[in-house]
Amino acid sequence: MRFFAPPPGHLPDNVHPPYKSTLARGPHQPRLAVQGGAATRQAVRLTRPLTALDADLTAHGQAAPLGQAITVSGRVVDEGGKPVSDSLIEVWQCNAAGRYAHHKDDHDAPLDPNFPGFGKVLTDSDGRYAFKTIKPGAYPWGNHHNAWRPAHIHFSLFGNVYAQRLITQMYFPDDPLFPFDPIFNSIADESARQRLVSKFSIDETVSGVSLGFVFDIVLRGRQGTPTGI
Repeated sequence: MRFFAPPPGHLPDNVHPPYKSTLARGPHQPRLAVQGGAATRQAVRLTRPLTALDADLTAHGQAAPLGQAITVSGRVVDEGGKPVSDSLIEVWQCNAAGRYAHHKDDHDAPLDPNFPGFGKVLTDSDGRYAFKTIKPGAYPWGNHHNAWRPAHIHFSLFGNVYAQRLITQMYFPDDPLFPFDPIFNSIADESARQRLVSKFSIDETVSGVSLGFVFDIVLRGRQGTPTGI
C-alpha cells in the first residue's frame, strides 16, 4: 500500500498560535511520512458487534432529545478511491444547547438527560455509513474574547490499517462563525477546509423525521479529509 503526502496547507499546523492550546500541547517536531511497515499492513478489527442503537444517538433516553433531528451519512474511501469497508467510525458531540455530557464541561447551558452525545457505526461493503443524531449548538470556549465554536461533530475513524487513522470534525454549511474560529482556520488551504463542511441533502432527509447531511471522507492522500485539531 502506497501513501502520498498531502500538499502544503492541507493539514493544520502542529502549533497554530491563534488556537492557544496548541502552544503547550502541539508537537514541536515535524511530521514523519509513513513509508511502509506494519502501519500500512496491520488490519484494524472491531472487537464486538454493533447494533442499530449504536448508530442512533437519539435513542438512549426516556424520551427524544431536544433539538433538530438530523441524519448524517456518507462514504469513506482511501486515497485511491476504493471503499474502506467494515471499518469503525466513532462520533461525539455537544447537545442542541451547546453542552457536552462530560464532567469537565462547565458551560452553563442545560444538559439533556436524553442525549449522551456519542455513537458508533460501521461502514458497509461500499464504505457507506449513516447515523441519526441532533444538530449540535455553538458554544463559548474561552480561547479569546467572544470565542464561539461553530456547530460540529467529532469523528474518529480507524480505517482498515493503522496508517489510515483519522480524528477530525464535521461542520455544517454556511455557519457564520467560520471566519472567527481558529480551529477551522488552522487549515490554510481553503479547498481543504471545505472538505470538513458537510452538505445538506434533501434526498437524505427523512420526511417528518430528520434533515439529511452528507459528509464523505477520504483517508489520507492529496485529497484526504484534514485532521481536525
